[in-house]
Amino acid sequence: MSWTEEKVSKLKELWGKGNTASQIAEIIGGISRNAVIGKAHRLNLSAKIKTRAATSSKNFENSVEKNNVQTKKSGRSKFKSLIIEKDFEPENPKQLEELDENSCKWPIGHPDEKNFYFCGRSSLKDFSYCKLHLLYAYQPKGKKEEVADKEEVPEFIEKKFQSA
Repeated sequence: MSWTEEKVSKLKELWGKGNTASQIAEIIGGISRNAVIGKAHRLNLSAKIKTRAATSSKNFENSVEKNNVQTKKSGRSKFKSLIIEKDFEPENPKQLEELDENSCKWPIGHPDEKNFYFCGRSSLKDFSYCKLHLLYAYQPKGKKEEVADKEEVPEFIEKKFQSA
């Protein structure tokens, strides 16, 4: 396929209007989406295509900041609600051979150490861990929860943070 002056001018016009490479290829006909992208690149056409849902950068930045603040607040409040709960059953140290399907399988210590064991608390249904260790094991994808201020973290959880 060769690019004629007519096709190049049509490409520039459609690219400037914000059409996608697929749309441009379909309109011009006889060329692929990749051919359109390659030619646009060689012509140094702007990589930033205006979309139908385009917003000003200021509005975009404000909405991103607002979403980040809301996410942090909601994430922290969820975490606090879990750590405020103080009715965790005590650890029931178990060796590997003693574990069953209802035991928390969170390892405590290093396997090479003599005092290595598993948590042994009752695990939650469909999980391998107890309530406390679910806090460690399952975090939202791409988001690591920040630990609440030290004043608000109960002492028994703070010890867990230090030992982990």
